[in-house]
Amino acid sequence: MLLPTNKIFTIIMTVGSFLLTGCATVGPDYIRPEIPMPQKWSDKSSVSTPAEPRDSRALATWWATLNDPKLSELIDHAVNNNPDLKKAQAAVREARALRGVSAADQYPSLDATASASRLRSSEATGGGKAQNVYSAGLDATWELDIFGGKRRAVEAAQADLEASEADLNGVLVSLAGEVALNYVDLRSYQAKLTIAEANCDAQAETYQIAEWRHEAGLATQLDLEQAKMSLEQTRAQIPTLEAGLAAAKNRLSVLVGKHPGALDAELAETKPIPTVQFTIAVGIPADALRSRPDVQKAERQLAAQTARIGVATADLYPKLSLTGSIGLEALSPGKVFSAGNESYGLSLPISWNIFDAGRVRQNIKVQNTLQEQALAHYEATILSALEEVENALIAYAKEQTRLQSLAAAEQAAQQAFELAKTRYISGLTDFQVVLDSQRSLLTVQELRAISEAQVAADLIRLYKAVGGGWASLPGSDGQVQKRT
Repeated sequence: MLLPTNKIFTIIMTVGSFLLTGCATVGPDYIRPEIPMPQKWSDKSSVSTPAEPRDSRALATWWATLNDPKLSELIDHAVNNNPDLKKAQAAVREARALRGVSAADQYPSLDATASASRLRSSEATGGGKAQNVYSAGLDATWELDIFGGKRRAVEAAQADLEASEADLNGVLVSLAGEVALNYVDLRSYQAKLTIAEANCDAQAETYQIAEWRHEAGLATQLDLEQAKMSLEQTRAQIPTLEAGLAAAKNRLSVLVGKHPGALDAELAETKPIPTVQFTIAVGIPADALRSRPDVQKAERQLAAQTARIGVATADLYPKLSLTGSIGLEALSPGKVFSAGNESYGLSLPISWNIFDAGRVRQNIKVQNTLQEQALAHYEATILSALEEVENALIAYAKEQTRLQSLAAAEQAAQQAFELAKTRYISGLTDFQVVLDSQRSLLTVQELRAISEAQVAADLIRLYKAVGGGWASLPGSDGQVQKRT
């Protein structure tokens, strides 16, 4: 009596499971390397407060600390519409699908076949008789993962997926940082334009005073021309600042997924440069490394490459498969499923490549050297991350100190200019003193505005350096969940 279909496949699954029980998984098991790192940051500027526990949620939405609703709005738009982020999301979905492909290789495959044919034998062997043949069947194949090559392939695909997710998080970090930095540039250009326009008005007033005094015979033509030169030099700065302002608006438009110029009306109003707090809680170095997507990606790439050594090593060993087939055959369509027309087969083929001129062993060496490269890349990424945070801490602290000095200098320069102008009107000082004090005031005002923007930019870079900006993790479909 022939075995029914379900029994054939029950036998395949049972035998396969039995053979897989206790199977070895070749290749090294991945263990995350222990990389020595400092217990605290070397910067002594009191910018960071490592003893204070970090608020992960606050770090993820660090731009809220700048207290600028427009900036938060722009970052939300960028997260929902930026093309680079959409590309990274698609890469995550690709990696997830590839992991599914690797996982599917562990299971049996089942093919259904059916055919209808007309056959005629020769008169010498079969009397020249023609007949129709109809058949239907199922074929099953299962390559047993005796030495774990397929399981290692799944490990590698899973690590690749996690690396892709870390890359997506890295795009989120960079995107939030780029939007914030360009927004600070925008407000910085507006501040410098305001200063230049105010100085134009002040210098126009100085020119008018010089003109009055010249008409009264109290000032020379040289004083008048110098006043005009100073005024026109300041006016010449305005077109350059306006061009920089337009470029910052266009860059923000592209970052949020819109065409250049789309945000011109929305960002037309002049607003101050975002204010920042002096100290932030960045935690200890290990905290920063756990938060940084680039470190996570490098570690997952190392794990994936370690698993690929096992995939290559499995090729040294025999391959064992289970195959089974069920068939039905008859001379007429109506009798295909009649009793007695069944056929079946069950086999356990073994193949072993006993000579390949060293190809497999050389491939194992290749995978081992790739693992060494991945480990070196992981170590280098950690060192680079530590360096970036240290530099960001120092830059942020030093620029704060510089801003304080420039604010004091601006106040002194303003008083010096007012005093020089008063003394000139009274005829107590030379006009060159007025011009010099006015130029000094303009220079200090510009430097103060630049430093104020630099403080905000340094804070943004510090938050980027410690891995801030990816509150929303990829969902099951590779999309970024919206922030709440």
